[in-house]
Amino acid sequence: MGSLERHSAETEPEDPATNARNRRIGLILFLIYASVYAGFVWISAFRTTWIEIVPWAGVNIAVWYGLGLIAGAFFLALVYGWACRTPVVSSRQSEGPR
Repeated sequence: MGSLERHSAETEPEDPATNARNRRIGLILFLIYASVYAGFVWISAFRTTWIEIVPWAGVNIAVWYGLGLIAGAFFLALVYGWACRTPVVSSRQSEGPR
């Protein structure tokens, strides 16, 4: 039976600089998504008449906004994956062995 544990030989060693950059990118993208979601909550709570507007194809703003949130989350996930694909090259690594 296979093990659910990760084997250290299969993973790259973790670099603190790369981890810090990836956390920073993730936090920025999360804040972008959270602000768009907060806009949806604000409209739902305080501008309920806006939700009833039917701009296109007989579908109201709430449905379009919800689909936009799903598509936006997918897009931000792709951006995160693209932005974090390469490790940070520190000055020690770029100098080479001594």
